[in-house]
Amino acid sequence: MTTRRSLGERLPLPEGTLSVGIGLLIGGLCSFAFFRVGKVALGSEEAFKPVTGLWFATFALAPGFFLPLEQELGRALAARRAQGLGGRPVVRRVLELGAALTLLVVVGLIAAAPWLRTEYFRGSWAMVISLVLAIVAYAPTHLARGICAGTGRFGSYGIVLGADGVMRVLICLVLAAFSVKAVGAYGLGVALAPLVGVMVVGWRRQLSTEPGPDTSWAEVTPNLGWLLLGSVMAAMLVNAAPLALSLLADKSQDAIVTRFGYGVILARVPLFLFQAIQAALLPRLSRLAARGEMLEFRRGFLRLLTIVTCVGLAGTGAAYVVGPFLVRRLYDATLTNRTLTVLALGSVFYMVALAAAQAVIALRGHSLVALGWTVGVAVFVVVTIFGGHEAFRRVELGTLTGSAAAMVSFLIALRSRLRAGATPDADSLFEAVTDLPVEG
Repeated sequence: MTTRRSLGERLPLPEGTLSVGIGLLIGGLCSFAFFRVGKVALGSEEAFKPVTGLWFATFALAPGFFLPLEQELGRALAARRAQGLGGRPVVRRVLELGAALTLLVVVGLIAAAPWLRTEYFRGSWAMVISLVLAIVAYAPTHLARGICAGTGRFGSYGIVLGADGVMRVLICLVLAAFSVKAVGAYGLGVALAPLVGVMVVGWRRQLSTEPGPDTSWAEVTPNLGWLLLGSVMAAMLVNAAPLALSLLADKSQDAIVTRFGYGVILARVPLFLFQAIQAALLPRLSRLAARGEMLEFRRGFLRLLTIVTCVGLAGTGAAYVVGPFLVRRLYDATLTNRTLTVLALGSVFYMVALAAAQAVIALRGHSLVALGWTVGVAVFVVVTIFGGHEAFRRVELGTLTGSAAAMVSFLIALRSRLRAGATPDADSLFEAVTDLPVEG
C-alpha cells in the first residue's frame, strides 16, 4: 500500500514548475504584441478581424482537445519514472491516440469548412486552412509538453510555451517589415508558430524517453473521457465571447468585433498572472495533500482563493478606471468602461473557477469538473441567446454569468469532496497541476 510519504515522493513537481509560469507569462505578454503589430501591419481593424477570429478559434479548439492528452501522457510518464521504468511505449501509445484525435478534429473542420468560410471567416479560405494547420501543429506541441512534464523537464516545458508566443510576434514583425498585406500569411503565423518550440527542445534531446515495458490503453486513458469533456468546455467558455460575437455581428461591425478582442486580451491580464503564479504555488499545496495534511491544504487553498479574489477585484477596478485609456494607447481603439469591467469581472469568476476545478481534480472529482465547465458553457449559451436584443450586451452578460455558474459549481463540488473525506493520489495531483486551459 502506498504510504503518504512515498506518495509525496512520487510527485515530480519541484520548483522547476516556475519555468512553466514564466512560459505562460511570456505567452500572455506576446498576445498583446501580436494584436498590436498585426493590426498595424494590416492597416485596419476590419482587415485584422479574420486573424482575430482564427486566434480565438485556435485557442478554443487546440487546448480543449489536446490538453487532456498532455495531462495523461505526463501523468503516465511520471508514474513510470517514479518506478524506474522507461516510458517510450507510453509515448507511442499516446501518439497513436493523438493522431486519431487530430484526424477526427480535422475531418470535422473540413466538413464545416463551407460554413466556417462564409459565417465565421467572412469568405476567407486562407483562414479555414490556417485553422486546420493550427490543429495539426498544436497536437504534437501538447504531446511534447506532456513528455517534458512527465520526465520532469519543466525548463523545456516553459520553452515550448514561451516560444509559441514569441514566434507569432516575430513572424508578424517580419511580415510587417516586408509590407505583406495578405491575411493568410498572418494566419499561417498563428498556425505554425508552436512547432518552433517543439523543434528547439527536440534538437536539445529533451523529448527522448527510455525503452520500457509494454503499455495498455488502461494505463494512458483512465480519466481521459472526463478530462477531454472538461477541457473542451473550459477552453470554449474562456473564448466564448469573441467566438459568439464573430457569429452574431454583421460585416459592418468587424472593426468593433476586433476591438472587443482587444478587451478580452486586456481582461485576461490577471488570468495570465494567476496561471503563472499558480504554476509555482500549486506544487506546495499538492505536497500538503499528498502527505495527508488536509487541514493545511484547506488553509492554503483558502489563502490562494483570497489572493485571487483580491487581485481580480483590483484588476476589475483598474479595468473600469484606466481600461479605456490603455486600449487607446495600446491599440488606438475605443472600448467602454462597461465592456472592460464586465470582461474583467468575468475573468475573476473564471480564475476562481479554475482554482477550484484544479482542487476538485486533485481530489479525484474529474466527472464533477467536466460537469461544472459544461454548466458554465450552457449558461453562456442560454444567456447569450435570450439576454436581450443588443449582441454585445448579450455576449458580455453571457460571459459573466457563464463563468459565475462554473465557479459556483466547482465551489459546491469542492465542498462536497472535502466533506466526503476525499483524498488525492499522485495521478490526480499531477493532472490538477498541469490543468492549464488558458493560452494565447
